[in-house]
Amino acid sequence: MQKSPSKTKFRKFRNPAFARRQKGSKQGLLGTLDSNIPDQISNKSNHKSRLFIVWGLLMAAGLGLAVNLYNLQIVRGLKLTQKARNQQMVNLRPFMPRRPVVDRNTNLLAIDRPVYTLYAHPKLFDKSNEEMAERLSSILAKDTTELVKTFQRKKSGIILAPALPEEMIDRVISLRLNGLEWIQKYSRFYPPDDLVADVVGYVNLDRRGQAGVEYSQEKLLERPVQTVRLSRSGNGDLRPDYAPEGFLHFDDLRLQLTIDSRLQRIARVALKQQMEKFDAKRGAVIVMDALDGSLLALVSQPTYNPNEYSKANISLFKNWTVADLYEPGSTFKPLNVAIALENGVIKPDDVFNDSGSIQVANYTIQNAMKNGNGRINIAQILQYSSNIGMVQIIQRLKPSIYYNWLERLGLGQKVDTDLPFEVGGRLKSQEEFIASPIEAATTSFGQGFSMTPLQLVQMHGALANGGKLVTPHVVRGLIDTKGQMHDSPTRTIPRQIFSAATAQKVVEMMETVVTEGSGKAAQIPGYRIAGKTGTAQKASPNGGYIKGARMTSFVAILPVESPRYVVFALVDEPKGESAYGSTVAAPIVKSVIEALIPLEEIPPSKATEQHSEAP
Repeated sequence: MQKSPSKTKFRKFRNPAFARRQKGSKQGLLGTLDSNIPDQISNKSNHKSRLFIVWGLLMAAGLGLAVNLYNLQIVRGLKLTQKARNQQMVNLRPFMPRRPVVDRNTNLLAIDRPVYTLYAHPKLFDKSNEEMAERLSSILAKDTTELVKTFQRKKSGIILAPALPEEMIDRVISLRLNGLEWIQKYSRFYPPDDLVADVVGYVNLDRRGQAGVEYSQEKLLERPVQTVRLSRSGNGDLRPDYAPEGFLHFDDLRLQLTIDSRLQRIARVALKQQMEKFDAKRGAVIVMDALDGSLLALVSQPTYNPNEYSKANISLFKNWTVADLYEPGSTFKPLNVAIALENGVIKPDDVFNDSGSIQVANYTIQNAMKNGNGRINIAQILQYSSNIGMVQIIQRLKPSIYYNWLERLGLGQKVDTDLPFEVGGRLKSQEEFIASPIEAATTSFGQGFSMTPLQLVQMHGALANGGKLVTPHVVRGLIDTKGQMHDSPTRTIPRQIFSAATAQKVVEMMETVVTEGSGKAAQIPGYRIAGKTGTAQKASPNGGYIKGARMTSFVAILPVESPRYVVFALVDEPKGESAYGSTVAAPIVKSVIEALIPLEEIPPSKATEQHSEAP
């Protein structure tokens, strides 16, 4: 029976050769597999090493990042935050104009105003150089031909005017010319020009005061400026919405002086006229209210225009009334009379014999005119300006006492004032002064020592105010636009030098100089005026005196019945045989007093009124 195919068993065909080949193949495969096992193990080990290295690197990098992050955020966090804020913020110190300066009547003396630097860029002109020059010449006050040459020198960046005022730049703008550029800045402007330059001074290009109150009162004139921090936007622009409120606000305070511009102008005119008449080197006028030391006028001639200070002689920047010394001569005699009266060594009615000369040690002293005046009282000693009489008065004082009184007056010291560059007077040492009798003798008529003109006015102020030595000053203080005082300088308390009785008696003696003596040129009908002339030799810097050089002066006190004002004029080296204090300086003082009377509303003297009404 035939078997089913499904159950049929197939026998494997075994070919010996094939079997051998198959066996060999198996053996070869096994051999191959056996030989790759070490390589596989080695590769697996390498993979693990690489993984460990990569893992190690990643861990090290992560640890480094963590350490750096800790360093940046924790260790250096505050510093980096501050550095970032500094990069995002900017410190801004806004420009603040200097405070204006006004006189006692609030007339403007100095102010900051906007000005413009005008540049020309010829390469951008759409008109010819000639036409541009013609358009601009009238505004800039420059020659047309010169402007054309200027345009031809450069193609750009030519400065046509460094400081044009607003009204002039407006005229330039109205021309609508291409190729012009203007940049705004602030400049100090002095409306009265040279009128008060001796007092106000000037400001340089760096906006720093260099003379006058612009220098001495820098702190009061500079408005306080607070530095503010503003935020920057991403492109570096400032973000004004982050600015503190009111940081650009500035006050309306002004520095008010005691100077009266009207009196200052009259004093300068009177001084210039006399200087021209006598061909003098220089001169000065000072008017002081002796009650408090406020200076109503302080004039020095020659002077300068502070708006054009670069054109001036630098020697003019120091006011010589406070910065230069001179020998006062006979104008010091009333003060010596006051010292003698105060010490009781003389009485007002004492009489002295003026023979015309007197011997002191090895020296012979004479009167200026080399004449004798005979028997004269103290008032007449002042009237005739007797050197001999003054020597005899001071000889009654012990030299040591006299020297102490000179020191009490302030000789050899600086004047306490708010004007800059003041210098101290020169007085010989006490030992030298006491050892030589000639020192006291020459000092009695105002020679042998030196002082500033302002110091002489201060001392005469003590005669005018009842014996007190006040502080001469020009600064009243900071006021607002309503006239309210906000900051007034503190000053030294006045020192009582002479008794009121002594001071008044000396003033009455000085009145006779005006009514009967060398000061008649200062007489004003209806007013009692005291005065003293001075015609002194001019000391040489090298010692001795300059031959033929004189310092002529006149000092006045008014009104005699109620003294208050001191008016002083000094003229240096006037020419001519007729140049004396009575002829050169006294007329100046008279002109100033004539202006002072209505300005200060000084009433006529009662004694004079009664005299004029008598039949």
